[in-house]
Amino acid sequence: MPTPLALLHSPLLGDLSWRGVAQGLRARGREVTAPAWPKLGDLGGDFYRSLALGMAAELGDTPTIAVLHSGAGALAPALEAASGAVQGFIFVDAILPHPGRSWFDTAPPPLAQSLRGGAEFGMLPAWDAWWPPGALQRLLPDESIREALTSELEPLPLAYFEEAAPDIQISRPAAYLQLSGAYDEEGRLATRQGWPLVRLPMHHLAMLTHVEAVATAIEGLAGRLEPRLG
Repeated sequence: MPTPLALLHSPLLGDLSWRGVAQGLRARGREVTAPAWPKLGDLGGDFYRSLALGMAAELGDTPTIAVLHSGAGALAPALEAASGAVQGFIFVDAILPHPGRSWFDTAPPPLAQSLRGGAEFGMLPAWDAWWPPGALQRLLPDESIREALTSELEPLPLAYFEEAAPDIQISRPAAYLQLSGAYDEEGRLATRQGWPLVRLPMHHLAMLTHVEAVATAIEGLAGRLEPRLG
């Protein structure tokens, strides 16, 4: 039987990100969950561990391939440490683990400087405010989808971006699905590590606009990982 998939959204977004792809994969007979991370604003610190423990409780004991979008990629080592269920990873237009370093340490310096400058009372603006005017509308021209996405967003604690990730690596098999040019370097790193790689020339939120193509790519990568799972 195919290994179940857990589609995990960026902790900066909500679980709408994967809803359509989850439905598409289920229609193909795949066992899929799309659980939500604990909300960053509800956590008082120790973010990586707290997020991983919260998600481990959601995943339970069923062997699973974790499919990580965007910022969720950095949480892979903590999630593996917290959950015996995770047997492999598919990173989707995701940042890669950065053990011992913070999100700010890995971000482009102009972005890090801009975000720090926009912090108020220890909080950063919600993720949609990070984009230039009109950019999100171009990625998600359907107003109903865009409004549903942004309705899930909240201001974000600055401390999450300043916290160093646990100094641990993943040991499970992994693959990479690249959706946008912004993740060219991550795609190259995945190739150098011998991970299966698929590139779809779309955009960072393509799971919301190109559901079938993204679902097909994830299903294919899962099939390539399954012979290597423990």
